[in-house]
Amino acid sequence: MTEKMSRRKLLRKGSEAIVAGGVGACAAAVVGAVPATGAVAAPAAAKGVDYYDKLGLVPFINAAGTYTILTASIMPDEVQAAVALAAKKPVHLLELHEAAGNYLAQKLRCGGALVTSGASAGLTLGTAACITMGNKDAIVNIPTDLSGLKNEVIVQKAHRYEYDHAMRNCGVKVIEVETVEQYQNAFSEKTVMTNFFNAEDAPISREEWIRVAHQHGVPCFNDAAADVPPISNLWKYTQMGFDLVAFSGGKGMRGPQCAGLLLGRKDLIEAARLNNSPNSNAVGRGLKVAKEDIIGMVAAVDWFLSQDDSAMEGEFRKRADRIAEQVKKVPTVETTVFIPPVANHVPHLLVTYDPARVRTTGREVMQKMREGKPRIELNPGTGGAPASAGLPGGENTIIVGVWMLQPGEDLIVGRRLREVLQSAARS
Repeated sequence: MTEKMSRRKLLRKGSEAIVAGGVGACAAAVVGAVPATGAVAAPAAAKGVDYYDKLGLVPFINAAGTYTILTASIMPDEVQAAVALAAKKPVHLLELHEAAGNYLAQKLRCGGALVTSGASAGLTLGTAACITMGNKDAIVNIPTDLSGLKNEVIVQKAHRYEYDHAMRNCGVKVIEVETVEQYQNAFSEKTVMTNFFNAEDAPISREEWIRVAHQHGVPCFNDAAADVPPISNLWKYTQMGFDLVAFSGGKGMRGPQCAGLLLGRKDLIEAARLNNSPNSNAVGRGLKVAKEDIIGMVAAVDWFLSQDDSAMEGEFRKRADRIAEQVKKVPTVETTVFIPPVANHVPHLLVTYDPARVRTTGREVMQKMREGKPRIELNPGTGGAPASAGLPGGENTIIVGVWMLQPGEDLIVGRRLREVLQSAARS
């Protein structure tokens, strides 16, 4: 009787075939199941359906930034074309991960690279890598059984954030420190990793954080999710000495939203890969990255490396100036361009006004922009507390993120924002 082939057995057998010299052995097992490709007629080109419209959704002009909840960035044409082409053919996922990782590691000047399902996934996989270090039993047992495993991660108190959960998914305990002395004393036989949140100022510098961790033989992780541009940050932090660095793919690099990069030491990247999908019994099984997203991420890196920091900043400033020219026609309105120091390090337009003359709040302006036609989303820090590290807030402060605007949208945003403010000035 023919043995029933489960997905896990198929994956295992496929992996064994690769080790033996390729997927040819797998293909031989299914000869005759699929007609030869040459005998299949090419299908007619499919006509795209606007499913946003079909589902009753109203897209918007993104004058906010690369926020996940706003579906981050729009991929450049070159990246969209690479994704569409990748969708037409199957490849072996393990081969694709390895080839993409080797290509990216060379491009980004690091020991190893892995395309992940986002920066948060990179944090989970990096933590799992430090805990398991290729130990198959440990890979299977975490997070519920950490017997004999190191499971403490040291973090500065100022760097505690909602993404701690990405580490805690691996079963770790977070140890808080505030001073270098506390940091030195926090290391024990259970310390497995330290984590640095790149976008947030903290008492212990990056260099000191790395030095102390390496003094104790412990790897350092750097969460740099939103921290490109500048382009050079893609290799700055690994070359500084961080053992693992995570970036979001769908933000400044303009790749697929469900993609990211984990960069760093080759041995740790290999250990992360063992904890990742498509390996079935691993903490990262649900962090699957499709072939389209892997290729899209590689294409996005190629696109991003072809850009110029000063040229990008110049274009963003021009967009901000065009919007400012419109809104400054409203009495008491003032504008400035602000560049956050680390995360989202691009020009943002800040619009302020005298609330005694323009009788509205930033929050009210944001809501009116959202309800208008076309629908426009302003930066979520508008009218309140800062939404991103370094961006100022204030009840009468409007923040316009210009870097995700498409051609011509800056004029639309400027005119609409002027209308909303003028209306409040007359009321």
